Amino acid sequence: MTGFKELSRNRDFTTLWVGETVNELGSRMSMFVFPLLAYTISGSALIAALVEGTFLFGLIATLLPAGALVDRLNRRALMIGASATGLVLYGSLAVAGILWHLTIPHLAIVGLLAGAAAGIFEPAQMSAIRTVVAAEDLPTALSQNQARQHVASLVGAPLGGLLYAFARWVPFAADAVSFAVSCFTVSRIRTDLSAKPSSQPRGRMRADIAEGIRYVMARPFFRVSVLSGSFANLTVNALFFVVLLRMLDAGFQPSQIGLAETAAGIGGILGAVAAPRLINAVPTGRLAVLISWSLVLPVLPLIVWANPFAVGAALFAILLLNPAGNAGMGSYRMAITPDELQGRVASAAQFLAMSVMPLAPLLGGLLLDRLGGPRAVLVLAVATVAGALVITCSRSVRSIPRPAEWARVEAA
Repeated sequence: MTGFKELSRNRDFTTLWVGETVNELGSRMSMFVFPLLAYTISGSALIAALVEGTFLFGLIATLLPAGALVDRLNRRALMIGASATGLVLYGSLAVAGILWHLTIPHLAIVGLLAGAAAGIFEPAQMSAIRTVVAAEDLPTALSQNQARQHVASLVGAPLGGLLYAFARWVPFAADAVSFAVSCFTVSRIRTDLSAKPSSQPRGRMRADIAEGIRYVMARPFFRVSVLSGSFANLTVNALFFVVLLRMLDAGFQPSQIGLAETAAGIGGILGAVAAPRLINAVPTGRLAVLISWSLVLPVLPLIVWANPFAVGAALFAILLLNPAGNAGMGSYRMAITPDELQGRVASAAQFLAMSVMPLAPLLGGLLLDRLGGPRAVLVLAVATVAGALVITCSRSVRSIPRPAEWARVEAA
């Protein structure tokens, strides 16, 4: 397995990564500004939350059909089309801002359609990475993607706030430019990104989608890893939603609470840098077990303490190991998935992971209201233990070897 330096010699991957790093930063700025602008226009926290949620709804609604499209059509054309859509959408917000005509319906439509475009782009990008990167280099490539996301998360919000303070429309103009960069870099990829021919005649889109879901659910490794990942997303995000409300109730200022997010970003970046070596050193199955328990231990102190220092320390610890888990398991999934199913498997996995996200604050709020802060955190911490036990007891996960031996598993 190569390191970051060696992977940088892969022209097509580096071209894609640079473009999407710029695009990720632009998108983080826009997403930070979206609820602020919606609240400023409407004066309603509920409307601001609904506008922010349109992106997630569009993303979730598009993922499964997008996976079928990715396995049928040219991935380059799909990525360029999705990025061009983002360019037009966020460019329209910039123009409306210059004309002092930004409205809630306009924001909601842009959020919904931009989420749909992202739902198409993501499985197309993952399939493209599988095409331009050798199987043994997938862990390093996905670790580098993890680093990109954490850097954008760390820098995007403060930069978006700075541009928003200059003028409301500037973050959207910057995001439109980032989508233009994405269009350009994707167009410069030399590798043929056409969908691989299917071994069987193509049926209807619905049948293609169903085939992808059946493939995931029929195999123990895919079933356990995807469903346990979805459960972890639900419980951990609900837990930190409870902790966030407890910190607000305790009187901590947003600037103090923001330090916890900074700690999370730093932990994620360091974890992504260390991920390739960790993936190479530890059998992937054992690494998955380690990561599942790393979601448990850091949150236990939050049962007693709910302050920015404790929350920041917990997030730092979780995200220090999480990139290795995401990159390792994601790389293994990509390595053993047939080429003609790459898009559908990637979209099904992301759909299951993302579809529970809107339920996390509802679950956290319900437990907080019924049980109070410490007990709500305790219940959710116990739930993370249950999720870790599922991974620990799954032979299909535990038995995954190091990346150098993946080909043997695939052949078997």
